[in-house]
Amino acid sequence: MADIALLTALIEPEVKALGFDLVRIKLFGSGDEHTLQIMAEDPKTKQLVIEDCAAISRRISDVMDEADPIEEAYRLEVSSPGIDRPLTRLHDFIEWAGHEAKITATEIVDGRKSFRGVLNGVEGDNILFTDAKSGDVVIPFALVSDAKLLLTDALLSATMPLSSDGADDFETEE
Repeated sequence: MADIALLTALIEPEVKALGFDLVRIKLFGSGDEHTLQIMAEDPKTKQLVIEDCAAISRRISDVMDEADPIEEAYRLEVSSPGIDRPLTRLHDFIEWAGHEAKITATEIVDGRKSFRGVLNGVEGDNILFTDAKSGDVVIPFALVSDAKLLLTDALLSATMPLSSDGADDFETEE
């Protein structure tokens, strides 16, 4: 598998050149089925529309074809992080403070590796968190292996779609 740091160095400048922020790069799969997943967002809306995904995909495809950093065949997938988005950057924990999340650490922190509760922001390089079971905890960002927002009514309200025009218009075959 390819080095994620190398892929980030190739992909992030291209995403930024289009005016978007890179959220995550993930390469997964086995055998003949590999996927390079790119999550990006418009910094103003925290979302992407299909045209944005297409533009990023075209630009990344050209760079990846030229650099050829992945030995095996792969499928390129470009998407918005979605509502229950992964939290991958320190500023994500600031931006989504007040919302519920699940965090998994690589090492034991305050007697646990898995936390579920409310984000309270950051202090330095530490995430301030109120775990539903153990109360307030400080989790070093460097120890976070996985973190994502949990789907709640408050999160849904905070992430209303860019436009819902046409959402109720659909055609059916008779």
